[in-house]
Amino acid sequence: MKRLILNILLGAAAISVLYSCKKDEKYSYQVGHPQLEVKSAVSSAHFGDSLSFQLHATDQEIALSTVKVQLFYTDDQVSETVIRTKNNGDYSGKIFIPFYKNIPNGKATLKFILQNISQKVTEQSFEIDLSRPDFPYLDLVTESRSYRMEKIGPNEYAATENFPNAVKAYIQTPKVGTEGNVINFGWVNNSVDEGSTAEIPFTNLTSGVYSIQFNTLTYAAAPFINIYMNGILFSRVDDEYFKGELELKNGTAVEIDGIEDLTDWWIDSDYFTKKADGAMSFNGINGKYRVTADFKLKYFIVEAMDGNNLAKLKDDGTGAIWIIGDGVGKPNVTNNQVGWNPGKALCMLPIGGQKYQITVKAGESIHTDNINFKFFHQKDWGGEFGAENISTDSDLFFIGNGSNGRDNGNLGIVVGKTLTLNDTYILTVDLSQGNSKAILKVVKK
Repeated sequence: MKRLILNILLGAAAISVLYSCKKDEKYSYQVGHPQLEVKSAVSSAHFGDSLSFQLHATDQEIALSTVKVQLFYTDDQVSETVIRTKNNGDYSGKIFIPFYKNIPNGKATLKFILQNISQKVTEQSFEIDLSRPDFPYLDLVTESRSYRMEKIGPNEYAATENFPNAVKAYIQTPKVGTEGNVINFGWVNNSVDEGSTAEIPFTNLTSGVYSIQFNTLTYAAAPFINIYMNGILFSRVDDEYFKGELELKNGTAVEIDGIEDLTDWWIDSDYFTKKADGAMSFNGINGKYRVTADFKLKYFIVEAMDGNNLAKLKDDGTGAIWIIGDGVGKPNVTNNQVGWNPGKALCMLPIGGQKYQITVKAGESIHTDNINFKFFHQKDWGGEFGAENISTDSDLFFIGNGSNGRDNGNLGIVVGKTLTLNDTYILTVDLSQGNSKAILKVVKK
């Protein structure tokens, strides 16, 4: 028992000594007398500058370690420069003044922190006036040449030239003042941002003389094609495709804004009814759809959705049916055949009652004498309709079984038959008796 008590006392003493050493050690790390003198004027700068500074650092008792120069916009540290200060003496450096959008002229805090090797510090803070540089011009830099963007207003610049309808370029500023830097503006996450030379995809509805504009305060740029369907703004996919996802109701009006030559576009009669006065209405069942505007072929790709994903065929016969294969394509099979590319699959119009249709025109959206496509459950490989679960009584179309000239489930045109050039045919897949008892109906319109 005495030995146990002795061990406890010895342990407690050791802990006490260790704690005392730690206290002494902590105290020993805050010694010396670092002194800092900022010798340069640091009262003002431009956003985007590399601000120069000079200072004198000393500590007569212990060696110096570093000096940190930090810049704060309100309470947020936005920039820092660290310099090793091995010896007493003069030091110089630069700190970058970040260029951000929507930051007006104002004041910032520049803080100098000198530290010696014992981690003791001294610091000085200065309030500096920051202002946006007044660029005399900007450069619009394309792969082949640069265009001068003249100043047309506060922070606003424009280049007016005979441009193609699509211009890929980044924007570059000249240096302003002795501390200024060249600043680049490029395309980052589908918007213009500072510090990038990724090409901005400017787009205009037509080629010809027009202006490309940019605001160095707001980063607002133009032109970009803004397409709206029923008030929903489409997002840019690339130079040729813009898409929107929206709820559409059967029989209701469809209003499209932002396409000046809409009268020249091919309108899919499956999904839309277009009247003589140009008014359009929706033909599908109520639901959510992805609509993609194809500016190359000038038509709208419409695809049924289920929540945030493209729709798939469900066990109850609702959802979507997709077409993949040869001999069919919208708006024209000659230049936009689906082929065996799931990414180009056509979504049949859901008309309700577990029925889906596609309208094709012989010699335009379907070949007159040679087809080889089939129906799928999704816009990809996977579930599909084979000869065992789809049938037809059409005298024009047959369904392949693997030994009759077409692979299992693939459609073909009956030998000796052709579709009549320029005639329209409606293909309907009826799942009202179940997904395993699908019936293909073909009606000449």
